[in-house]
Amino acid sequence: MTKAVLATVESLLAFVIGGYLGPLAIIGLVILPSAAIAGVATRLIRISALLTLPIAISVVLVSVFTRAGTHVLFSLGPFDATREGVDFAGQTLVRLFAISTSIGLFGLTTEPRSFVLDLERRGLSPRFAFVAVATLEAVPAMVERAGVIGSAQRARGLDTEGSLRARLRGILPLVGPVILSSLTEVEERSLALEVRAFGRPGHRQLLWRMPDSPLQLAVRAILMLLLVGSIIARITGTFPSLP
Repeated sequence: MTKAVLATVESLLAFVIGGYLGPLAIIGLVILPSAAIAGVATRLIRISALLTLPIAISVVLVSVFTRAGTHVLFSLGPFDATREGVDFAGQTLVRLFAISTSIGLFGLTTEPRSFVLDLERRGLSPRFAFVAVATLEAVPAMVERAGVIGSAQRARGLDTEGSLRARLRGILPLVGPVILSSLTEVEERSLALEVRAFGRPGHRQLLWRMPDSPLQLAVRAILMLLLVGSIIARITGTFPSLP
């Protein structure tokens, strides 16, 4: 829970603070040192860059060539690239990267099942907890299943490596088995849950409990106060303007 609150506060503060200095300070002083301590810094940067890249391309194209400004850097057909557009795109990119790294660090260092069970212990609906766990585990499970199916197909002589054409031709035989196996797993999991009386009404008594110290409670309270104070300062105009 403490890591979830920290990731949320970091993401929102990246937008509240604005500019370049605020998001870069969050990345350089909080996120990357934490990732280095956890031993996932290199992986975090790679994953965050891949996740941010598609949005970054669209943001740069839209902001640079469509945002109004008085200083034109260059022209591309009917579009003018303005200095104001470049500045806005740069600020947006560092904010997006701060959000991506904060959420990515939480995902890389947190077991989804433990987090969702902790939320259920705090009052979250068991059905919503199951949906959350299934959602968090869906992508890694499908990637792993696709790897297994791909190995099995290659063992049967399917060419999934080599040229781009061969790779594209090998995708279709993988899609069908991955989707069908995913549907089969959903059905098997539903039956297993019903056998264990998952749909039984009433309160569930959880045998597992995540340790939660008073220090962590105090840290979460300080983080929330910091976020609320920053938002109020930004709304009232008393927040210092950072470059």
